[in-house]
Amino acid sequence: MTVRLTWVQPEDLVGHELRQAAQDGREAGEIERRWYAAGGAPAPERAGASQPPAPRRLRAVAEQLLDELARLESPLAADEPTALSAIRAACPRWPSPRTRPVSLGPERLHAAWLGRAAGCLLGKPVEKLPLEGIRALARATGNWPLTTWFTARGVPAELAAAHPWNRRSAPTSLAENIDGMPEDDDLNYPLLTVLLLQRYGRAFSTCDLARLWLDELPAGRVFTAERVAYRNLLDGVEPPDTARHRNPFREWIGAQIRADVHGWTHPGDPGAAAEQAHRDAVLTHTANGVYGAMFTAAVLAEAAGGETDVHGCLAVGLRVVPPRSRYAEAVRLGIGAARAEEDFDTVVDRLHAVYGSTHHWVHVLPNAALLAAALTRGDGDFGRSIGYAVSGGWDTDSNGATAGSLAGLLVGRPAGLPDRWTAPLKNRLATSVPGFGSIGFDTLAELTYQEVHRP
Repeated sequence: MTVRLTWVQPEDLVGHELRQAAQDGREAGEIERRWYAAGGAPAPERAGASQPPAPRRLRAVAEQLLDELARLESPLAADEPTALSAIRAACPRWPSPRTRPVSLGPERLHAAWLGRAAGCLLGKPVEKLPLEGIRALARATGNWPLTTWFTARGVPAELAAAHPWNRRSAPTSLAENIDGMPEDDDLNYPLLTVLLLQRYGRAFSTCDLARLWLDELPAGRVFTAERVAYRNLLDGVEPPDTARHRNPFREWIGAQIRADVHGWTHPGDPGAAAEQAHRDAVLTHTANGVYGAMFTAAVLAEAAGGETDVHGCLAVGLRVVPPRSRYAEAVRLGIGAARAEEDFDTVVDRLHAVYGSTHHWVHVLPNAALLAAALTRGDGDFGRSIGYAVSGGWDTDSNGATAGSLAGLLVGRPAGLPDRWTAPLKNRLATSVPGFGSIGFDTLAELTYQEVHRP
């Protein structure tokens, strides 16, 4: 028996890197021909590892071609920098901190934590499912548009066989199974950010984050770009090279799902939130992958200021993203589609037509477009925001989590969130992050509030 560790086998990374090269305009045709001539295969479509293991000869070819692909220059690099100084130079309307005092109490942070958890939990059982499967399963139980949790009760056997629930998540995330908030990386990362701020303060470095991960984050709890960066750290690669070395997932969604606490702890100062999120993101991501974290942090910081609606928050988020980047284009596309189409299913179909055949379901760009569309159409309503985010497919739990975080923060108090979304959480979060097991969301809000006011 062999162990096929997902997201790090060189022979599986080549196909993903070739796809990334096609997206960022690098001329990789000759390398691609050599890969397939050597017996290489495309990247796995849904999972992170192919079967069976590659012969040693093919793995050596894969490692060589990954290094050759890394040396190719992208024609988009000038419009999509990674260095913070270059990003700021590309953003002519970088936001300034609010001059008047901003009040952000534990109640609003409590609502944000609950919102993030509920949105994540809604998306967990259908993560990795194709869009048609999500729609069919929800419609079979009269839950379309989504207004409550997914359930297996009433789903015809043939439909359940054609579109099986997420194997790891269904036992804890279907309506009939929910008993508190189960562990998920979309909640582990905010916990780690709280721990990061407690340990190192707001002046933390990217190397501080790397040390924290090695000390406190189990390797088996990281995926895609984070898993590659973790492996690079163990191999002695220093940040920010950890984000670039043989990492074809560097523009996927991982950094975006780590950004919430950076935003929550900078109420009314989206520029500072974006800069803090940048130091986090560059451990694992580059360019558009980094912009996802900066955009999310800025949006949430603006919302935490308490004076801006969801549409204004999204507009502020775009001010920390290079305007000619593909990330900015994706957000603008999502907002425009949500405003132009009457039916949200049509909005989703438009976005899938643009990204569905070219981008992996965990890539940041399609998910950014969908998130922006869901928040725009949700218009600050909590249930609609997370329902739209999850109903669009792709990275359902991550999009639900971020939509819930923002919508919860805008609602402003736990009692303002519908009980059907918060009661099943039972004020209990499971996690493998040390020191946080079975912690309550009210306690997390207090811990986060302390970081808001830490000197």
